[in-house]
Amino acid sequence: MKNRITKDMVYKCVEKDQGLVASDPHRLHYHIMPPVGLLNDPNGFVFFKGVYHIFYQWNPFAVEHGMKCWGHYISEDLIHWREAPVALLPDKWYDKNGCYSGSAVVYQEQLYVFYTGNVKDDEDNRQSYQCLAISEDGIHFEKKGPIIYVPDGYTAHFRDPKVFYRGDSWWMVLGAQTEAKKGETVVYQSKDLTTWTFKGNLIGSGYKGLENFGYMWECPDMFRLRDKDILLVCPQGIPAQGISYQNIFQSGYFAGEFDNQSMSFHHEKFIELDRGFDFYAPQTMQDPKGRRLLFGWMGNAEEGPTKHPTAKYKWVHALTVPRQLEWKNGKLLQYPVEEFKQLLENEVDFGEIHLDDELPFPLPNINETAFAMYLSVESIGANYLEMQIGESHLIYNQAINLFTFKRRSFTKPHSVESRHCTVDFLHDILILKDTSSMEIFLNQGEEVFTSRIFEEQETNKIRLQANGKIKVNVKKWNVRRVTEY
Repeated sequence: MKNRITKDMVYKCVEKDQGLVASDPHRLHYHIMPPVGLLNDPNGFVFFKGVYHIFYQWNPFAVEHGMKCWGHYISEDLIHWREAPVALLPDKWYDKNGCYSGSAVVYQEQLYVFYTGNVKDDEDNRQSYQCLAISEDGIHFEKKGPIIYVPDGYTAHFRDPKVFYRGDSWWMVLGAQTEAKKGETVVYQSKDLTTWTFKGNLIGSGYKGLENFGYMWECPDMFRLRDKDILLVCPQGIPAQGISYQNIFQSGYFAGEFDNQSMSFHHEKFIELDRGFDFYAPQTMQDPKGRRLLFGWMGNAEEGPTKHPTAKYKWVHALTVPRQLEWKNGKLLQYPVEEFKQLLENEVDFGEIHLDDELPFPLPNINETAFAMYLSVESIGANYLEMQIGESHLIYNQAINLFTFKRRSFTKPHSVESRHCTVDFLHDILILKDTSSMEIFLNQGEEVFTSRIFEEQETNKIRLQANGKIKVNVKKWNVRRVTEY
């Protein structure tokens, strides 16, 4: 195989650019980032041999999508992560153009990793294979080669295997595109994780209520929370509808009931999982405490070369903070894992703040680039409440039950862009601000906005404002820096 990629090539690339990467003022303090190059989808999120593992799509050679490896971090507590050796390289005939996204499970004290091998010929025609690699220690992997080939009726856009156990079988959901250019989620079944049987399509574009709902469905993930089966999926090609589906590609979920006997999925409507600018390809796992945890890619697809300001420092993108999922009152809630509180220090309690008649209320002495803030609404007698954080604005319009997040665009000079969601009543807001990111959790995770924020480093002004009488309580913490890469 020509131009075979080796670990030495990856490490030399890291060594060459790590000084430039480290000099970037936008480097994050408590999020997982690539050492160099481009990061995208989280992969293989799993607990194995006493530690959490998170893998990710990684192009160490450029800040654009290209030859993908599997980068790898491990942690004992979900907040302190250390880099492990690169796990998978595109060095076989069946993955020579990229080890694409997938998942991991523990079976017979071994770690089984499933991923998509991407292959292109000289005319850029694509082939894809679902592949298996096995590890005894979670660090070194032995590739076993393809276990699933593209079935009849589908294009080579057939990828992102997510494996889970139910009943007496292993199940795999896959993102797919039909030859009619319709996105679907398909299902396979196995007893031993090596021999898989195609069980058919589960749900997809063109189904009742989902007419013209995307030309490709990526990164499916199925799990059960309480009495609901949840299917996460990322449909590509949904046109914007009002305030919904504003990003290039969308990420959301269906809640319902998966019947593995009839291979049917009786589901409710599609709900966006995150309302911000930069969230895609989430992956979940159940940890030893029984929690359903999630990582998302803090990014999204782009048209053309990246315009992220970090690109000139030879790196782009990050993962979200790890989140816990909960099904409550008919909604999928997301919130930072409990362990995140260990990073909070230097609490400042601003106490009860009375806002009145559009007079701005500045919050003093907040000069850090990484902090957490919690705001609870005690009473509201106004049409809107606004919080300004640097050049970003969080606005709740009580009159029309609309929450809006505004940021300065980093792709269009002198432009402001917005994302929105409806909220019947605003009870509380948790804000996690890192140097160049913001994660906003409304009403204990009922709605979430994840976005990258690139502003002048001295822009740290924070103030509250309303057009009537509102009483709020505000607390703020510094967040300890834990990233050393």
